[in-house]
Amino acid sequence: MTINYNEKIPNNVDLSSDRRLQRALENWQPKFLDWWEELGPNYSSEFDVYLRTAVSVEKQGWAHFDYVKMPEYRWGIFLTPSDPNRKIDFGMHKGEPVWQEVPGEYRSELRRLIVTQGDTEPASVEQQRHLGKTCPSLYDLRNLFQVNVEEGRHLWAMVYLLQAYFGRDGREEADSLLERHSGDQDKPRILGAFNENTSDWLSFFMFTYFTDRDGKFQLASLAESAFDPLSRSCRFMLTEEAHHMFVGESGVGRIVQRTCELMNEYNTFDVREYGGIDLHTLQKYLNFHFSVSTDLFGQEISTNAATYFNTGLKGRLNEARINDDHLLHDASYPVFQVSEEQIFINETPALNAINERLRDDYIADCDLGIRRWNKIIENSGHEFRFELPHRAFNRNIGHFSNIKVNPEGRIISQQEWEKRKFEWIPSESDQSFVQSLMKPVIEPGKIAGWIAPPKGRINRQSFEFDYVRFN
Repeated sequence: MTINYNEKIPNNVDLSSDRRLQRALENWQPKFLDWWEELGPNYSSEFDVYLRTAVSVEKQGWAHFDYVKMPEYRWGIFLTPSDPNRKIDFGMHKGEPVWQEVPGEYRSELRRLIVTQGDTEPASVEQQRHLGKTCPSLYDLRNLFQVNVEEGRHLWAMVYLLQAYFGRDGREEADSLLERHSGDQDKPRILGAFNENTSDWLSFFMFTYFTDRDGKFQLASLAESAFDPLSRSCRFMLTEEAHHMFVGESGVGRIVQRTCELMNEYNTFDVREYGGIDLHTLQKYLNFHFSVSTDLFGQEISTNAATYFNTGLKGRLNEARINDDHLLHDASYPVFQVSEEQIFINETPALNAINERLRDDYIADCDLGIRRWNKIIENSGHEFRFELPHRAFNRNIGHFSNIKVNPEGRIISQQEWEKRKFEWIPSESDQSFVQSLMKPVIEPGKIAGWIAPPKGRINRQSFEFDYVRFN
């Protein structure tokens, strides 16, 4: 399905055949551009950035690379090809044809899912808008801008669904997506992690590793939806999302590599005085971003998640590959719970544990990157190893929100937490130190001293390539 770039809004959904929808989206477009100018990457409008733009939704040759000014990036609406034989894989409608229109009885729940997903996309752009001023290299600056424009396109994907299938309500929700702002006291973003401050590049890399990974799992679950336009939108969004997680994993890995080089060069674990970020500080940032992102999966026991599954609105990760009846009426699932100052595992009806199963999948996926970072340390001759904190650590949602737990999973008192929390999560001093390293490096082929150069290439271009041209 080739994307039509001859229209004002690039698309592969034959937008021109629906003049009412086309007018609605063209009316929303300048509002989006105003938001981008106000809250997108600051002081960057005139830069020529070496960006990839989707030109097809096929697996091969789907992206084109060239210099683009970001306000001129061709955001659009791209869905994967429709499968006329696709059936619903789970829930009470299992085996029925997927829906091309929104069933009236599920309208409210489906809209809520789309709005919540859509709200995360501009939120992350807002969180990251100042990072360009402190980029460690042009390579990294380009990657930041690529993430930003694709988050903008993911917003377009959700706005299309709202405006195409939810009438006036959808148009109002689309406007609201630009009215809420990350960290705003009066109109914050819907989910807590998207109101956190991303003030430095270490936080950015941790965010794109942990929080964008949550995005991957949420999108993969929505890609199973019986509402076919949502499924097809999310399947293509996953193609773009992979780069965001790569930026995070490789970015943290490069910091670890540089830290290990400094440790070996100066024969010390404390590399701060030599301009590096020590491994203990990296573990603190890891703990914080993992715990905040783990909250995004919601309550461990959730009737809403059960409803979404049972009605076919949102499935499980790789639903068709799971070896069960995909109805879950009599199935159980182990869930971590807390009672009388003890954390234990209890078998719970699987239908109510949909969130927890997805969180388990997420944690297992996070651990793969941790192992790769640890391999860098091991190859450098050091015994330190990163570890994911216990899922109950630093939680604000769910069973563990009313207790304090150390990274090993032991329940502790509020007093001990206050005394020791900055052993486990970044203190103001840690954040100030990391911020002190954030000095811009914008000469091609040069890089800041706290991070190693990348080993990979972007579209076969070397690290020395002029990824961003300033005008």
